[in-house]
Amino acid sequence: MQTLTAAVVGASGYSGLELTRLLARHPRVRLTALTSDRWAGETAGARLPLPAEAASLAYGPLSGSEAVDAEVAFLATPAEVSHQLAPTLLARGLKVVDLSGAFRLADAAAYPGWYGFDHQHPALLAEARYGLPELARATLAGARLVTNPGCYATAIALAVAPLVRSGLCSASGIAVTGLSGVSGAGRKASEDYSFCEVDEDLRAYRIGRHQHVPEIEQTVARYAGACGGLSFTPVLVPLRRGILASCVLRLTGPATAGQLTEALAAAYAGEPFVKVMAADKVQVKDVARSNRAHLGVALDARAGAVVVVSAIDNLVKGAAGQAVQAMNAALGWPEATGLDLLGG
Repeated sequence: MQTLTAAVVGASGYSGLELTRLLARHPRVRLTALTSDRWAGETAGARLPLPAEAASLAYGPLSGSEAVDAEVAFLATPAEVSHQLAPTLLARGLKVVDLSGAFRLADAAAYPGWYGFDHQHPALLAEARYGLPELARATLAGARLVTNPGCYATAIALAVAPLVRSGLCSASGIAVTGLSGVSGAGRKASEDYSFCEVDEDLRAYRIGRHQHVPEIEQTVARYAGACGGLSFTPVLVPLRRGILASCVLRLTGPATAGQLTEALAAAYAGEPFVKVMAADKVQVKDVARSNRAHLGVALDARAGAVVVVSAIDNLVKGAAGQAVQAMNAALGWPEATGLDLLGG
């Protein structure tokens, strides 16, 4: 059975921790390197309950990430770091799965406005394969560089793309409210994300300027044929993990609730990680700590609107689990390998 050696760069963040845990138990992967300035010199077993071989690995400093000894590197690093590191690793012959936004947008000119830096590697933007297998599976086989989707983008694109592609819903006038647990902000010390600030509160943020907006529009247009300007309101909720997205679309003509549900169900028939159900049954607790996405659609006939509700775990299907799923797809392995025992 083919096996692969893997490194996790940025292993002490929330996504890096999830990746370490998943890869250490993946039957076809052997972890050989972990990097983190925060934990440099410590063993992984001191931080996570891991199998013996992985537990004995010592974290190296981020400055040594360019020389990691592995066949595939997972980058759980900020976009600016991935932007600089990925080309070096690719030049050494490694495969790269990048969990940041460094290679998600096809247009290099979009990066200064949305990510705050000038993109220097347009050829890699063209080469990068989008790691959302349910929509992009056909492009993943043999990929050298996989760009992992954002957590909000995953939840929203899975919900919206099939209905736009079906012709039942318009590609224009889409509005989304996305509620996310605090881990979506990353593992950093900040007053805004301290317990006393987030507990018993809801807070909208980055309205109309969240960096996942162009990615969502690009993804829906790419896999559904078109997407107009999307209005997105992200909301911070007092949960550790999880996303619930409520997406409102306009009908293109008469349609029944049954037709809408069938379009969604047909799009994901046979998918191991996507379940379509009644919209009012979609709950974050049912997907927490799993690689699953739960979707439901309802018809608001009075308003002529369609509401699609989506739930994922932002750290698994929205990050680490999806990265493993995309790696499996790129290598031609069953996509559920290493993920099939995760439960909510």
